[in-house]
Amino acid sequence: MQLVYPEYFEEKIGFDKIRNLLSAECLSPLGKERVEAMSFSNNFRHITGQASLVDEFLKIIREHDNFPSNHYFDLRTALNKIRVEGSYLEVQELFDLKRSLETIKGIVAFFKSVNADDFPGLKALAGNLGNFSVVSKQIDRIITKFGSVKDNASPELHEIRKQISSLQSGVSKRMSAILKTLQQEGVVDEETAVVLRDGRPVIPVASANKKKISGIVHDESASGKTAFVEPAAIVEMNNRIRELMNAEKREIIKILIHFSATLRPDIDELLYSFDFLGEVDFIRCKAVFANRFDCTLPDVRPEPCFDWQQARHPLLLQALQKEKRDIVPLSLRLDEPNRILLISGPNAGGKSVCLKTVGLLQYMLQCGLLVPVFEGSKMGVFSSLFLDIGDEQSIENDLSTYSSHLMKMKFFTTHCTATSLVLIDEFGTGTEPMLGGAIAEAVLEKLNQLETYGIITTHYTNLKHFGASQRGIVNGAMLYDSNGMRPLFKLQIGKPGSSFAFEIARSIGLSEEILKNATEKLGQEHIDYDKHLREIVRDKQYWETKRTRIRKVERDLDSLSETYLSELEETKKQRKALLADARKEAQRIIDDANKLIENAIKEIRESQAEKEKTKDIRKNLVKKKEQLEQTNPELEAKIQRKIEKLKQKEQKRGNKKVYRENKDVTKPVSPKKLFAEGDKVRIKDSGTVGEIVDFDNKKAVIALGHLLSTVSIDKIEPISNNEAKKKEKEKRQVPKADSLKRTNELLNKKLQFKPDIDVRGQRAEEALGNIQAFIDDAIMVGASQLRILHGKGYGILKEVIRDYLKTEPAVKSFHDEHVQFGGAGITIVELE
Repeated sequence: MQLVYPEYFEEKIGFDKIRNLLSAECLSPLGKERVEAMSFSNNFRHITGQASLVDEFLKIIREHDNFPSNHYFDLRTALNKIRVEGSYLEVQELFDLKRSLETIKGIVAFFKSVNADDFPGLKALAGNLGNFSVVSKQIDRIITKFGSVKDNASPELHEIRKQISSLQSGVSKRMSAILKTLQQEGVVDEETAVVLRDGRPVIPVASANKKKISGIVHDESASGKTAFVEPAAIVEMNNRIRELMNAEKREIIKILIHFSATLRPDIDELLYSFDFLGEVDFIRCKAVFANRFDCTLPDVRPEPCFDWQQARHPLLLQALQKEKRDIVPLSLRLDEPNRILLISGPNAGGKSVCLKTVGLLQYMLQCGLLVPVFEGSKMGVFSSLFLDIGDEQSIENDLSTYSSHLMKMKFFTTHCTATSLVLIDEFGTGTEPMLGGAIAEAVLEKLNQLETYGIITTHYTNLKHFGASQRGIVNGAMLYDSNGMRPLFKLQIGKPGSSFAFEIARSIGLSEEILKNATEKLGQEHIDYDKHLREIVRDKQYWETKRTRIRKVERDLDSLSETYLSELEETKKQRKALLADARKEAQRIIDDANKLIENAIKEIRESQAEKEKTKDIRKNLVKKKEQLEQTNPELEAKIQRKIEKLKQKEQKRGNKKVYRENKDVTKPVSPKKLFAEGDKVRIKDSGTVGEIVDFDNKKAVIALGHLLSTVSIDKIEPISNNEAKKKEKEKRQVPKADSLKRTNELLNKKLQFKPDIDVRGQRAEEALGNIQAFIDDAIMVGASQLRILHGKGYGILKEVIRDYLKTEPAVKSFHDEHVQFGGAGITIVELE
């Protein structure tokens, strides 16, 4: 059975461009061959196995920077060539073999150095490779690290090169002497230098003077004005050098033949290693692609299913990024009983893009690629994918547009099963609408009977009605802003969409006369149906938005209520503790005063009431009293401040007391009728309680403890003695400092603070916000050194973080972690 239909499926959904992007990321022809050979599979184990390997390599890209990524050479042709006796590897091929074996050795060493649980699939892939250390040593004896054959590759080669070097030195000295003589004789210019022609040293001389030099003319300039002459005195020496160079080539070939003969038994094992290298290159290119487009490994199921979250078309994403525009992701869920999604909506509203996104991402997954969806998305495996999109008119096959559509419908209804996925764009178009709609409805009914899965786009009203009445089919709409007359590119499942034909026609300026005529021809009932459909979609969108807001407000209120209740409980506990401490302090003061009085009485009795002694004791008692009175205002002020702070906290929690002033207008009353000396009064502005010492019609002198204050008579008000006593009692209640709570909170924060933060996988904006809060906490608890784990990858997140650290005043310096502990994947931050 054909798994994918039609043959040009990949071109229609854009997978050929994905293949090109993958090929561009390959390091060698080994990987590119596998990219070209990659094909659709419906084998669940093969799909999950391939995708898991890519997911493992994606982790390597994001967390490690020491994976070998150089010297992926394709030497399969060269190795197969030396199977023939007497054949040999060229020097460049030998050099490429040396570097490739080093790369393979490095890959094996990497997987041995990491935890076996991190990359089980890749580690198993590298487990059966042979050890070619002997081959590498043999190559090292032949060529240098720069790829040239060593002088000591054989004793004969060493002797030949020694003779060549000696002769070349003699030729150089002789040529220098001859050139100097010719310059002195004026045969050549002073600036003339020896050059090479055909590998032989010659002297450039004017053609008129060439006969003045005894030797062989090897060449002339294009103009014929300069001749290149080899002096006769060094011809024989150059001939000897040429002979030795030929001998050198023969000796090198002899060395290569001997090496190739020793390599011949290992050819099959070497070819297997290069297959492994090609497989690694193939997996790597898919992981690089996944990293570029933020792809993930979804929850893959062996049966067909759709539960996609925030799916993105990679090619559309690439195009929009160039234009600095955001993509609208696609979320899609299809399962029993709804297997076929019938999408309707306006032209250019995103229906075809939605269809292509489903086709491309499903095809990518079943080719073993990761896909750009959110983690937690579920994707099923389909046995076959069928597509009908675009105009397939064919002159050669005598097919019209509609005929080509019908040919595909015939194929679909013949070959579809319950595990097939059908993708049809503009279902039923290409012929007379009534007839085309009827045929499309019959085909849709057949596909539904076959229990196949499908994504189908249409404008036909009869298909929308049919989809709404049939089990197994669900309508969907591409949303459209009818006020702004622009598509929103969002898919909403559950209701059909409107084509907005009349609205779009009106927005582009089509006359009202034509639109009115069209309405009459179509019938008001049909127009009203489309209108009501839009109203339903609009109302649903409005109420869903409203419901989302209400839920958010309810969550915020619940959270706020819990916070207020817990803080209120904590405040009550603090108030009780403060009152208990105040009572203890008051009792201590009373005890001290009683002791002082008792001691004074005792001393007076013992001194038998001597006047001078009694006077001294009274002075001491007055002095102690004054000390207590000086202490009490400070204590009272301290208590008052703390009580005010507690009141402010309660007010912030919503426990605000509302005081209403009496605004009744009364006739002026004489102060003498309101106040008398010794009355308790309260200053209106501050609420301070005092006692009237003196007053007149305008001002009053108030005793506030040991202080006297003059205030305006209209700024005080009389209070009862009970209320004054109550105020005094409140002043004696000494609360503990609010700083006690803050101290406890800071102590808890110090105990819980960790100097490490992991921002891997986060976007730049999210990561910076978390790091800012992290540094604030570090400053609060007095930390001096922090570690930020951002991974390596392409280094973009690291660069953004370090740009921010440069602007942070509290940061003294920052640098990479030691290579043994993470290297460039971790930034160490030193705080001031």
